[in-house]
Order: sequence, then C-alpha cells, then structure tokens
Amino acid sequence: MSPRFDLRSLLERVEAAAPIDAVTAVTAELATLSGATEVSFLIADFSGQALVRLGTETRAPDGSRVRGPEHAATLALAGTVHEQVLRTQQAVVQPGDEGACVIVPVTDRGDAIGVLELVLPELPDEQEMADISAAGHALAYVIIANRRHTDLFEWGQRTTPFSLAAEIQRRLLPSAFTCEAGQFTLAGWLEPAATVGGDTFDYALDRDSLQVSVSDAVGHEVGAALLATLLVGSLRNERRRGLGLGDQTRNANDAVTAHSAPGEFVTGQVMRVDLHTQEAQIVNAGHPFPLRLRDGRVEEVELAIDLPFGVQAGTEYRLQRFPLEPGDRVVFVTDGMQERNAASLDVAAALAATAALHPREVVHELGQAVLRATGGVLRDDASVVCLDWYGGPPRERDSRSGASDLLASD
Repeated sequence: MSPRFDLRSLLERVEAAAPIDAVTAVTAELATLSGATEVSFLIADFSGQALVRLGTETRAPDGSRVRGPEHAATLALAGTVHEQVLRTQQAVVQPGDEGACVIVPVTDRGDAIGVLELVLPELPDEQEMADISAAGHALAYVIIANRRHTDLFEWGQRTTPFSLAAEIQRRLLPSAFTCEAGQFTLAGWLEPAATVGGDTFDYALDRDSLQVSVSDAVGHEVGAALLATLLVGSLRNERRRGLGLGDQTRNANDAVTAHSAPGEFVTGQVMRVDLHTQEAQIVNAGHPFPLRLRDGRVEEVELAIDLPFGVQAGTEYRLQRFPLEPGDRVVFVTDGMQERNAASLDVAAALAATAALHPREVVHELGQAVLRATGGVLRDDASVVCLDWYGGPPRERDSRSGASDLLASD
C-alpha cells in the first residue's frame, strides 16, 4: 500500500511547475504515491455534453484536436460512468481482472470542473479512496488558480469554435456556474443560439447578501454581445461600489441608455437576498417572470413590469418583495426558453420533472429540453438560473474548510 497522500507536498510541486504543467504535476505525484499505472484528468467541455482528455504524448489519439504539442481528445458523456460521476459528484470504483479503475469528481463548491481517472493495480482501501478524492478536490483549486495564466484549459473546453460574439458573451458569465453556500445552492446555464443572442447571467455573494441577475440584450451577434457588456459591466461596477439595488439598476439603465443606439435595450431581472433577514427584493426590467417550485407545484411569480434597461434615462426601478421560503426552488429564464422555435417547450412541466435533481443537473436538463424542443437549432439564446433556497442563519466559514483543509497532513 502507498503512504498516505501528502497534499502539502503536492501543492509545493504544483507551485514549482509552470502553470501549463500544473495538472501534469498533480497527476505525476498522484501516480507515484498511489502506484497507479495511468492517471488522467478530463475537463468538462463548454457544451456540457462531453469531457476532454488533455495530453502532450508524442502520438495524439485518433480524432484529437492538436495545437502544437498539445492535443485534446473528446469523449461523449451520455450513458457513461463519467457522466454518472459528474452528475452525482460521487466517486466510482470499477473492479477489473488486474486491479481497478477509479473515477473521482474534480469539483469546487458544486461546480463540476471534470473528473480524475486512475488505473490501480489493486482495489483501493477506504483510506486510499479518501486520499484520491482529496486529490480530486485539490486539483480543482489547482485548475482554478492556474487557468488564469494560460489558455490551455479554455482551448481544451472549446470542442466547438467560438465566434467573436460568443467570445465576448463568455467573458460576461461568472467563472463558476454552480455555487453551494450553506443557505442556498445556485446554478446557471446558457444554451447559445447559432447566432449569439446576448443572454447573460451573473451572481455574487458577500457576507450579507446574495445577488443574482439574468438578462437578454436585443439583437444578435457582436451588437447584442456589446450591449450585454454595457449592462453587465455597469451592474458589476455599481455593485462593487457598494450601492444598493435601486441605485445599481438606475445607474446601469442610464449607462446603457447613454452608450447605445435608439431601439437597443436589455431586459433583465436583478434579485438581492438578505442572508440575515432572509428577505428578497427584485427588479423586473421587462423580463419573463421567474418560476417557483414549492411543495411540488410550479407557478410563475408575477411581478410588476418596469421598462427594459436602456429605454429611458432616469428610470426608477421598483424594488419588489420576492416571496422566498425555505425549500423553494426558483428558476429564472430568458425568452429563448419560451418563444420562437422553443415555444412548444412546457418549461413548468420540465421543471417539475427535475424536482429531485441538484440545481447543477436542473439547468442542464432544462437546457437539453429546449434543445429537444427546437431540434437542436436555437433561434435565440436560452438561459436558465436555478436557485435552491434552504434558509437558516448564515453559516460561519469553518477555518478547517476550503483551501485550508487541502494543506492538512498527518
């Protein structure tokens, strides 16, 4: 049996490696300590339907994408054990004639980054499984830290080339699509149209509040992406200045109005949840109503409708109370989930059918539902954000959790 996996030693090895070699440093250290004959990291692609195995071997597998010494082999997820691990976030051990294949999730706060796959000469014991799972958790932090310095991971995840509009749109989305945070779990997803339609979603968490937004800029391609940039950039700027929801939305509206042409606007909703009082406020700027799943029943949450952002300077947006109770699942959508060639999709029924799933799975299921309804050809972007609200008091961060527990060793 191998000695217990030393995460401190692992992270020191990662720090000594170049950012582009960070994953290789992890897998090499893990192979040495576990006795694995093969160790691979597979990253989730941007479609959510495949994993990508990155490598630098002399001979790239057939069908791989190649960029210089790098190659990327795409593996479809549907019906595979890898899909099971990603969806459930539970490790799987597959016994074989000569050992076992172990697949563990690489995840941070519920955000499924990929999986770690090891081929071991014998079945792992309980302690070895715990160490391998901890390595998967550590790898998530390694990727998050090192992808800031290289395009390798971004290139690997792009199994379909991006247009300029898609590139701009991608930069507007949060860096993590899922967040588990004690009082709530939140997940978002965007299914882009063939011609990018200007959808975005965003969220931010601080000590006192959670803020969530979803928006849809009029038009398509670069024009819509630039218009979305105006709104998202302004909302983020005002939020980071510490302004309240009313000031944020008023100033964002004025920015879009000042810097866009007549007839250009953005619909959207911005919600702020006070984590102490557990009360929520929302601004509705001409956007489709949210859906709420409560006690097994799905219904629209009807809101007063204010003008979209960018229609009229000086608009004062109403801060509406949003009814939120522990156990609620709230889903925000853009009209691409409901209109044009997606009009046949019963979003409420699709949401009800996902009641038992994690929000990360919910948004993927709804994304797949809209693709099925449109035959895989969307005429408009379709975005969805799912918020599961558990309530209770804000939970203090345990000093032993998070990055600190990755440094613990015996």
